[in-house]
Amino acid sequence: MKSILFPGKFLLGKGVLDSFGEYTKSLGKKFQIIASKSVMETAKSKINQSFEGTDMLAEYVLFGGECSHNEIKRLAEAGREKGCDCVVGVGGGKLLDAAKAVAHELKTPVVIVPTIASTDAPTSALSVIYTDDGVFQEYFWLPKNPDIVMVDTEIICNAPSRFLVAGMGDAFATYFEARAVRNSNSSTCTVSAPGKQTITAFALAELCYRTLLEDGLKAKFSAESGAITPALENIIEANILLSGIGFESGGLAASHSIHNGLTVLPQTHDIQHGEKVAFGVLTQAVLENASMDEIIAMADFYESVGLPVTLEEIGLANVTDEELRKVADAATVPGETIHNEPFVVTSDMVLDAIKTTDAIGKAYNAVRT
Repeated sequence: MKSILFPGKFLLGKGVLDSFGEYTKSLGKKFQIIASKSVMETAKSKINQSFEGTDMLAEYVLFGGECSHNEIKRLAEAGREKGCDCVVGVGGGKLLDAAKAVAHELKTPVVIVPTIASTDAPTSALSVIYTDDGVFQEYFWLPKNPDIVMVDTEIICNAPSRFLVAGMGDAFATYFEARAVRNSNSSTCTVSAPGKQTITAFALAELCYRTLLEDGLKAKFSAESGAITPALENIIEANILLSGIGFESGGLAASHSIHNGLTVLPQTHDIQHGEKVAFGVLTQAVLENASMDEIIAMADFYESVGLPVTLEEIGLANVTDEELRKVADAATVPGETIHNEPFVVTSDMVLDAIKTTDAIGKAYNAVRT
């Protein structure tokens, strides 16, 4: 069987959050709004104003910072105590994953409002669980995708451009991982409707890749200028929707496993998810023995928008072989998506590929300077 999953609704545009009440009135009456400290006041202002003249109420709670089992439990208990019948996540990837998991615990609808376009978390039926210290722990697959995803481009445009670029790194993996899954005829990530990849999912993964190449650099300039342009909106859509559907219904492979492995090293915890994934894409290319032309084309795009090509650029300037062995071991544990590659992958292979990728990246940077 083949399958593909989508969020219930996807809304994108300037000022979308101003109409929050209108779009969500069918989902509940009392909303638990989980927000990060940096956007709490913005969320309160826009959501409260949209509730004026209605019987809809909002209960606000600050996110603790990590999408861990302990944090999900804390947030769920708060929502249950207040009698909330819909959960809303307003923030970045870990917060949104936590909101989805909380809604699952409370058996309520969930509305996702990304404030940065740094990952493809908003549309998926997946929460990535970390320890309280930020180390990857497990994938928590949910029975359904978010009911509504609301992407206010004005809010995202006001965020630091590094987040948008990191989202491009995450989205860049979509096509290459979907290609590996197709070549191995592996199952996708659609756990609530398990199956093989559809041609629609692969086409969206390809479109994601083409959009990044066409509009990525223009979008970065737009974000740095605080300007909303067609290129910026296209990249926001690619980072969130195309990559979200592409990874979930196209499948994951080595790139995200290598990211997960990298999280075991504390030095990488300040590096964005998409930045680590981007390095994982290059490492996947080395594992697959891709042509140097393809690898250099990847590096050219990375260099243009500011994504990492070396270990130093992801916080690992003085990393030891022993530490890299821990990364490789974590990336290849049973159940990791690296085993969707069309060949058997071992820890030794990953260790060697990481070191080779770093060497290629250093040589690339040397030529460019």
